Amino acid sequence: MQVSNPNNVKIYNLSAGKSLPEWLSERKRRSLLKKNVDIRRRIELIQDFDMPGVSTSIRVSKDGQYILATGIYKPRVKCFDVNNLSLKFERCFDSEVVTFEVLSDDYSKLVFLHCDRHVEFHAAHGKYYRLRIPRFGRDMQYHYPSCDLFIVGVSNEIYRLNLERGQFLQPFLSEATAINKCSINPLHHLLMVGTQEGKVEAWDPRVRNKVGNLDCAFHCVTHDSKLESIPSITALNFNGGLTLGIGTATGQVLLYDIRSSKPLVVKDHMYGLPIRNIDFHERMDLVYSMDSSIVKIWEKDSGKLYTSIEAQSDFNDLCVIPKTGMLFIANENTKMQTYYIPSLGPAPFWCSFLDNLTEELEEMNFETIYDDYKFITEKELDEMGLSHLKGTSLLRAYMHGYFIDVRLYRKAKAAIQPFAFDEYKKKKIRQKIEEERASRIQVQQLPKVNKELALKLMDSETNEKFKKKKSAASILKDNRFKALFDNPDFEVDKTSAEYTLLNPVISQLDKSKAKEMTKKLKHQEQLQSIQDEADDEHKEEHDSILGDSSSDDSGSSDDEKTWSKEVQKRYRLLKRNEKRQRMEEEDEGQNSEEKNENRQPKFYELKDGLDFRGRKTIRKRQDKTSLGDRLHDEETTKVIVTGSRGNREMTFSTGKSKFSGKSKDSGNRHRKEHKRFLRPAGNLGRKKF
Repeated sequence: MQVSNPNNVKIYNLSAGKSLPEWLSERKRRSLLKKNVDIRRRIELIQDFDMPGVSTSIRVSKDGQYILATGIYKPRVKCFDVNNLSLKFERCFDSEVVTFEVLSDDYSKLVFLHCDRHVEFHAAHGKYYRLRIPRFGRDMQYHYPSCDLFIVGVSNEIYRLNLERGQFLQPFLSEATAINKCSINPLHHLLMVGTQEGKVEAWDPRVRNKVGNLDCAFHCVTHDSKLESIPSITALNFNGGLTLGIGTATGQVLLYDIRSSKPLVVKDHMYGLPIRNIDFHERMDLVYSMDSSIVKIWEKDSGKLYTSIEAQSDFNDLCVIPKTGMLFIANENTKMQTYYIPSLGPAPFWCSFLDNLTEELEEMNFETIYDDYKFITEKELDEMGLSHLKGTSLLRAYMHGYFIDVRLYRKAKAAIQPFAFDEYKKKKIRQKIEEERASRIQVQQLPKVNKELALKLMDSETNEKFKKKKSAASILKDNRFKALFDNPDFEVDKTSAEYTLLNPVISQLDKSKAKEMTKKLKHQEQLQSIQDEADDEHKEEHDSILGDSSSDDSGSSDDEKTWSKEVQKRYRLLKRNEKRQRMEEEDEGQNSEEKNENRQPKFYELKDGLDFRGRKTIRKRQDKTSLGDRLHDEETTKVIVTGSRGNREMTFSTGKSKFSGKSKDSGNRHRKEHKRFLRPAGNLGRKKF
C-alpha cells in the first residue's frame, strides 16, 4: 500500500506493493510467498486483479457485486466477485474491445463493441450472439424504456438496435461527420451525442427527432487558450436531470445547465490531452475528470482543485463506486489501479476492513520494479564477470539487459569490491560524527588571508549597536568575495605607502574593538578545546592568530593623543626611503651601460667646484665670500655699468635658483598631504545623539 498526500488529502493506492515477474512458475511463486515476509504482508484486495498486458475499460454491475474489466493481450474480459475477492470467470475475444455495457443487474447480460465493427452479446453461460454494424463504432448506450441499443461511430448515423425485436431500426441522422461519444440521462431519457466538430446534439427517443444543439467549441476558445486542433467532444456524462459534463479533445471540461447555452464552469487540465472520462460525486459537489496523465477531483461550483491522482502509466478508463471513496482505473500496465480516498466516503461493504486498516498504517513508499530481482545491462554483466551465465536459468533476458536474482547480484558485487562495505561503514561513521559536532559550540574560524580584516568584520557582525556595519560583515559569507580571504593575490600589502600612512590611524581607531574581539575568541576557544580535544591542529592555528592580535593590550589611552606624531614620523620615513630609492635608480640608469661592458679603469678631469662624476661639491658659506665672488658664481647674474670717470653706476640682477622652485613645490605638497590626516575641530561643540 502506498500513501500520497496531494493538497493535504490522503490517497491510498491499494495496488502498490511487491510485484512478481510474470514468467515465474507457480512453484517459484509459492516458494517466494513462504520465504518472503514482505510479499505475504502485501495487501492484495482482489486476487489476480490484473491483465496480461493492458487494461482498456472497467465497470461495476448495478448491484455492486461484480467488477468487470477488459484488456489485452489476448483480448479478454474478466469478472471478479467482490464477495469472494477473487476472479469468477475469464473469457477471450477475437478482437479488441472498444467499450462494453452491463445490461442486467449482474453479469448475466453483457454487450461488447469491438474494434472490427462487431457487436457481441454474452449471457451468463458465455457468448450468446454476434453481429456486425455498417461503420466502425466508438461508443454505445442502452435505453431501458424502449430496449434500444444506440451505437455511434465514424458516421453521421446513430444506429438503433432493438434488443426486444432483435432487428435494426431506422437510424437517427446527425449533421456531424463523425460522433465520438453518447450518453443517456436516466431521469428524462434524453440522448446526448458529442460530435467531431465540437458540438453536442440532443435527441428525444420518444419523438425520434433532434430537440437541441449546443456549440461547445466556441466556449473553449479564450484569450489564454492555445488550441492547435478542433476541440471535439470526447467525454459526456449527466449529474441529475439538468447538469451535463462535457470533455473536449484539447483538455477542457465544461459544465452546462441544459436550459442554458453558456457553461457554468470551464476547467482546463492544462495538459492539452483529451478528456477520457467525467464522473460526479453523489454526496459532495465534486467532479472527477480524467485524461491519460492525471485524475483531477475539483469543486463543481468554483472549479477549485480538491485533490489529484497522477499516473505512473497512462490512464484509459475510470470507474467510481457509488456512495464510497473507492475508484478503479484501467491503465497501460498489467495491474489495474485501485485507489481509496477516505475523505470522499467509506470503503465498500465488501472491504469494510480498510477503514480500520488505513487509520493504523504508516506512510510507506514502494517501487514498481521487482524487489527480488535486479535489472542489469550487458555492460554491467561483463564488468562483474558473469557473462558465462547467459542462456542459463539464472539470467532472464529483458529489453536491453537481464534480470538477475538480487542475492546473486550482491555476492558478485561483493567479490568485485571487497572493501565497499568498509568504505560505506566509514562514511556512515563520519556522517554521525559530523552530526554530533554540529551541536557543539562553534568557534569562529579566521581565514588564512587578510586575517586582520576578517577580525574586524567579525567584530562588526557580533556588535548589535552598529547596524550599518552588518552589510559589511556579510562579506565573509558572500561567495563573491570568497577570493579576498582565500587567494594570496588579494592580501593587503603592508609595505605599500598607502598602508604605511593609514595604518597608525586605523590601528588606533580599531584597537579597542580588537581587544574585545580577541577576548571573545579566546573564551570560545577554551570551550571548544574542552569539547573537542582531537582538533589540535585547528586549535594551534587559532592560538597563533589570537596571540598576534593580543599583543596590543599593553597600550594606554594616551596613544589616541599621539597618533598625529606617529603619522608624521611615518611620513618622514617614507619620504626618506623614496629619496634614497630615487637616487639609487639614477645611479643604476647612468651605470647600466657600463655594467654590461667589460670594466676597465677610466680617468676623470677634475674641475673647480665639481667632483670626478661632474657633481657640484659642497659650496662655501655665503657669508664669508665677497660680493664679486658671489656674483661670479651666479650664472644668471646680469651686470650693467653706466656713467664716466668718478660718476659711475653698476647695477646687477640675480636670477632664481633652480632649487628654490622645487623647495616651494615640495612644501606645498607636504602641507596638502599633512592636511588630510588632521582631525577638524569644528564638530567638538556639537551634541551627540
